[in-house]
Amino acid sequence: MLNEYDRERIRRGFYVEKKSIYRIAKETGYSHQAIEKVLSDAPTKPYQLTRPKPAPVFGPYQARVDALLEEKMPHKQRYTAHKIFEIIQQEGYQGSESRVRQYLSSRKKANQAPEVFLPLEFEPGQDAQVDWGEAVVELGGKRQKVQFFLMRLCYSRRAFAVAFPSMAQECFLSAHLQAFKHFGGVPHRISYDNLGTAVKLAFDEPHKRGRRRKEVRAFVAFRSHYLFESHFCQPGIEGAHEKGGVESGIGYTRRQLLVPVPSVPSFEELNQLLYLRCLKEDARTVARQTQTIGSAWEQERAMLLPLPPSDYECCHMTTVRLTPYSQVTFETNRYSVPVCHAHRDVTVKAHPFQVEVWKGTEKLCSHPRCYGREQDIFDPLHYLALLERKPGAFDYAKPLKQWKAGWPPSYHQMLAILREKWPEGRGVAEFIRILMFHEHYDTRLVEQAIEQALASGYAHLDGVQYCLHQLLEETAEHSRKPVQPLDLSDRPDLAAIGTQPVDLSRYEQLLKLSW
Repeated sequence: MLNEYDRERIRRGFYVEKKSIYRIAKETGYSHQAIEKVLSDAPTKPYQLTRPKPAPVFGPYQARVDALLEEKMPHKQRYTAHKIFEIIQQEGYQGSESRVRQYLSSRKKANQAPEVFLPLEFEPGQDAQVDWGEAVVELGGKRQKVQFFLMRLCYSRRAFAVAFPSMAQECFLSAHLQAFKHFGGVPHRISYDNLGTAVKLAFDEPHKRGRRRKEVRAFVAFRSHYLFESHFCQPGIEGAHEKGGVESGIGYTRRQLLVPVPSVPSFEELNQLLYLRCLKEDARTVARQTQTIGSAWEQERAMLLPLPPSDYECCHMTTVRLTPYSQVTFETNRYSVPVCHAHRDVTVKAHPFQVEVWKGTEKLCSHPRCYGREQDIFDPLHYLALLERKPGAFDYAKPLKQWKAGWPPSYHQMLAILREKWPEGRGVAEFIRILMFHEHYDTRLVEQAIEQALASGYAHLDGVQYCLHQLLEETAEHSRKPVQPLDLSDRPDLAAIGTQPVDLSRYEQLLKLSW
């Protein structure tokens, strides 16, 4: 087949170099008919098969594959390429699986009409879109997958991203709250996929088409607090087209804001990094736009709904019963509660990164939230009051073992001295009372007090308490600002106050009056 280089050579030889067709045919090896066709300026046509290529191996099984594809099957139990390959292989097919996949792909393209989309235009402050994405980060030296939430304003294209360990409802709602504060207001309408944290899908009656939605109560309460409307897209691929802005934003966030793979010690630092990178996007100008994202957002902010005076408490709340070990169980994990404040029934408030335990309006304690399973999360201070009554269990208490491994040498030295001085348990009880200072004072301050007590020979509770008070006074003294004298240059009549001589006759007059 003639290519463009040969066509140029023939045409240049005939029209520019004035060669004959006979000579050109001799030089190029093409026939007179082919050369005359090129010289007639006939437009080139793409190569097309006049008849299908022979398929001696796959051809006899093509009808069988078509029959399998046309069978009425449930949507999630349709034949896959691999399954079709296994079936025809059992029937004698000797070819490769890739040939089967190639045929299925060409068949799908031939039967599928090209998708056409409508160009959309949004009014300022009216619409936003929400979706979740997944990315890999290095958290605390370990690579792991995280879920990131993305909300994107449709007019200005301003976006807000925040990462969580999971897509739990409390994470979902907390992300909304942070996004609203980032945007300075609430969009009038927000579009979603059919997220389980916001809506539940249920099949209608058999004679009706489609599925009905029922919004989750917690999401309805959150929406009523901020007064925005929710819009849920159609299930499946069609739904993704309804919020294409945020769908492309997920990929953009992963490629631009999370590349290279962030290496951070905690989620707090990761989200601070995401926040700063979101702010940098304000200086970017989206293709076919005349202004930056930040400038468009400044116009849009005035059109957003105002934030309410108080924030919605974005947490999962449940009432639980305390275990005999003064723990509450939430999502298979057990969190300790101070034994001196233990109640039979308490309320657990699970925030995205923190678990709080309440009794009525009193907050009993809080812990960093654990996303593992069947873990014990202890605060050793919660068990000191019980250990004071049962000092014999000191060496075996599970809540203290991890804490003891991180003690400075002065703690072990103080415990050894007290045990030697009072071997019948009193020394351990005395040391436990010293540890109780951690409930009220900074850890570093208590460590310094114990070190000073040991250095001064005060290896007992009163000695540590004395050193602690000394340190507190020194700290208060350093923090006090020196009193500056008043400038009375503009009030000479007051300048002598406090320096005038004492008139003792006034005192004599007071004595006479008292008699």
